[in-house]
Amino acid sequence: MSALDTAAAVRAGERSAVDILDEHLARIARRDGEIHAFNLVTEGLARSQAESVDAAVAEGRDPGPLAGVPVAVKDNTCTRGIPTTCSSRILEGWLPPYDATVIERLGSAGAIIIGKTNLDEFAMGSSTENSAFGPSRNPHDVTKVPGGSSGGSAAAVAAGFAPLAIGSDTGGSVRQPASLCGVVGVKPTYGVVSRYGLVAFASSLDQIGPFATSIADAAVLLEVIGGHDPRDSTSIPEPAPSLLDVLGRGVDGMRVGVITELAGGPGGVEGIAPDVVARTRQAVAALEAAGARVSEISVPSAILGLSAYYLIAPAEASSNLSRYDGVRYGLRVDAPTTGEMNIASRSAGFGDEVKRRIMLGTYALSAGYYDAFYGKALKVRTLIMRDFAAAYEQVDVLVSPTSPTTAFGFGDKTADPMAMYVNDVCTIPSNLSGHPAISIPFGVGDDGMPIGVQILGPAQSEPTIFTVATVLEDVAAKGGAQ
Repeated sequence: MSALDTAAAVRAGERSAVDILDEHLARIARRDGEIHAFNLVTEGLARSQAESVDAAVAEGRDPGPLAGVPVAVKDNTCTRGIPTTCSSRILEGWLPPYDATVIERLGSAGAIIIGKTNLDEFAMGSSTENSAFGPSRNPHDVTKVPGGSSGGSAAAVAAGFAPLAIGSDTGGSVRQPASLCGVVGVKPTYGVVSRYGLVAFASSLDQIGPFATSIADAAVLLEVIGGHDPRDSTSIPEPAPSLLDVLGRGVDGMRVGVITELAGGPGGVEGIAPDVVARTRQAVAALEAAGARVSEISVPSAILGLSAYYLIAPAEASSNLSRYDGVRYGLRVDAPTTGEMNIASRSAGFGDEVKRRIMLGTYALSAGYYDAFYGKALKVRTLIMRDFAAAYEQVDVLVSPTSPTTAFGFGDKTADPMAMYVNDVCTIPSNLSGHPAISIPFGVGDDGMPIGVQILGPAQSEPTIFTVATVLEDVAAKGGAQ
């Protein structure tokens, strides 16, 4: 049952929110030992929320558009009085004193917070293998990764543990695991969803986004969590985008561009698998058959996105993660002096990938190297913004693969950080530009694992990219993605 159908049944009194919760808790109990989507199942909170929803329905009050719908929340999102670990030892024992804005909005909409999901430590990774609590596994094949960093959220939705989930996307961390797990994943326009209460990785890139099994479910979740928040200085001062009422508009006459540099051909980024290219081309053909006008569009600086990102994001992480000092909260390893205590706490508390990025970012910001590395990366970011702006003068949306490959095996890429980083090559440009993008399941690869196709649009074009995504979802449902 979809999230929309579940909420409608609860609001009408046809289903009990408590019964729906129990069904999902039973699924988690049966299979999460194998999947490890969750760091913590919040059964007590969830049951209290479900009982409140049922009480509201009994009293004739409307609990909200997500009444009784279980939602899994990435464990870098603050939940008052409930552990928020970022899958890191450094936050051991920390209980946030407040809820993130998205948690407040989910509660106001009648949603049920069913648990906190696993992730790559501090959202740094593309496979969820970097978690201090062990990896999550892909529900389609538990020998394969679910993607990352929001792998636990994607796996929770794909396994049926929750109809909806919340993730964060800094370089593709919603869209890439959505692609690998065969679900819908959305990175909204930067500023559409409040970052208040999201534990920061790279503040100019981070954005919270939804996971769902359908475009309509993703749309209602984004409507609920989006909109202006005065507590976030980067929040766009406008209401959440209206999405549900535009999903059936179709693409007749719409201008659709295929990003040349991400299409798997010569001169573009390397490593995009032939089966992924084939599904992307099928998606483009389906849009053309539905009335869209298709053309090849070059975004030359897209090939530079990976290099710029892995300077900008670590630099911001180096600054943001300096607050974990063993003094204010989280893990503390005692030592004779304050400096030694700081070093010992951070050495014990952070994993290898987080340490790698902190060192890279600190180096890029250091005297003598700032202009050569960080400053140059910022110039490339500006170039990417300009190239996308030029592209959107010619087309309404762009299409590309979401991930270069289908899900890979555990350990396949952990020995080579660059091999892991390349997983984000198609998704990073949207984070650097601040634009929205959505990954839609569109068929499977040669290995039978899901493939996602990505729709990109200019700032605040969520209604348009959701409309395009709905057309592809209908084609895939009718067997048009083989």
